[in-house]
Amino acid sequence: MKLLFEESSQGRHLDLIPDCDTPEYRLSDDALRKRQARLPELSEVDLSRHYTQLAKQTHGVNDGFYPLGSCTMKYNPRIDEEMAGLEGFADIHPLQGQDSVQGSLEVIYRTKELLCEITGMDDMTLQPAAGAHGEYTGLLLIRKYHLDRGDTERVNIIVPDSAHGTNPASATMAGFKVINVPSNAEGGVDLDELRKVVGKDTAGLMLTNPNTLGLFDPNILEITKIIHEVGGLCYYDGANLNAIMGRVRPGDMGFDCIHLNLHKTFATPHGGGGPGSGPVGCKEFLRDYLPGKMTGKNENGYYLYTPAKTMGQVRSFYGNFLVVVKALTYILTLGKEGVKEASGKAVLNANYMKERLRKYYDVAYDTTCMHEFVLCLERLKKEKGVSAMDVAKASLDYGIHPPTMYFPLIVHEALMFEPTETESKEVIDEAVDVYVEIYEKAQSDPEYLHSAPHHCPITRPNETEAARNPILKYEWQD
Repeated sequence: MKLLFEESSQGRHLDLIPDCDTPEYRLSDDALRKRQARLPELSEVDLSRHYTQLAKQTHGVNDGFYPLGSCTMKYNPRIDEEMAGLEGFADIHPLQGQDSVQGSLEVIYRTKELLCEITGMDDMTLQPAAGAHGEYTGLLLIRKYHLDRGDTERVNIIVPDSAHGTNPASATMAGFKVINVPSNAEGGVDLDELRKVVGKDTAGLMLTNPNTLGLFDPNILEITKIIHEVGGLCYYDGANLNAIMGRVRPGDMGFDCIHLNLHKTFATPHGGGGPGSGPVGCKEFLRDYLPGKMTGKNENGYYLYTPAKTMGQVRSFYGNFLVVVKALTYILTLGKEGVKEASGKAVLNANYMKERLRKYYDVAYDTTCMHEFVLCLERLKKEKGVSAMDVAKASLDYGIHPPTMYFPLIVHEALMFEPTETESKEVIDEAVDVYVEIYEKAQSDPEYLHSAPHHCPITRPNETEAARNPILKYEWQD
């Protein structure tokens, strides 16, 4: 497929922008380019066909099975998009007077209330723009709390070795030192190792439960107790909330603050560059440190206020508001029982798929999982030379998006599957049949898998070369 630059034809154009109805403002000559930008020249039909071809080559949840682990790539009801597109939501401005946006303030307030109920928190900001941004904000809450009390020695954040990669990065950005804790034989936090590293320098613990192995840690109450006993705080990474929402609340596990991924769990399409939303919830004693403007309610309606000891703004205005509209629509549509049913089916689907695949592939932790599970292809690679990458690439030929590869790092040749609650038994059965066929191919013709995929627009690229020498711009052939 050609690039737009390669399809360009001199003098060809299209008019999509209406005539300007305001006075023209011209920049001074020293602020202008010395020559016209070299942009592709195309007709409307050229442009339309180009992007239609691109769309046909893109795989999303509307195209087929998408079991990307720890990311919850699930189908989202169209009604959520329709609500976010309503004129009263889509066409407002953040600088409007509060009296003219009472409905929007109510959306923020009600969403906050419902998310607090689901997570067991006392208050929540919807300002953070995405998951990692929420992590950073939650860590700033912890930092602000300790510094406000004059407890300057608390500089360590404890992170399990099975954590999401953003956890240590966020902790470092927030000014903390990261202390890694290994997992035990069951895939949970090693309590003995945890006790060895806690102390007066412990600011907090970052943890997701269930973890990236798809396992719910049975020692979670003991884990949070260990941190609290030394004066640290417990932060919950909400990336895997899809497995427990409506059933177990992080606040009841002993967590003091939490971030959520509305773009994973609560109906905004995930990926593609955004928009995301990473609300941060907290217990009562952290409420005054929350960022930005918060929404309150009194006898006169909804209003905005600034928390007493706020950390300040972490994003412009009030966050990605239309993502919040989608989340509220999703929660209200499902209702209390529907939210619980969604998490139940996510866990059911993952265990069903795991049980079918375990007859062919090794399961990293062969026990009841939550919303996702991890296969270990180390033996397959040793015996047949077929890697996790080979299996993942081969799945593309069957119209299946690959699962997460080589993560978490504590599992060698890992493939992580998260089928989500929106997939039917028939779809999961078809996917399992594909992976069984790939397994059998690995036994009979491993070389075939080394060059997979064979039927996609792009086959097996040289990923090392692409990473080290990326082509980031088009070079005109003069």
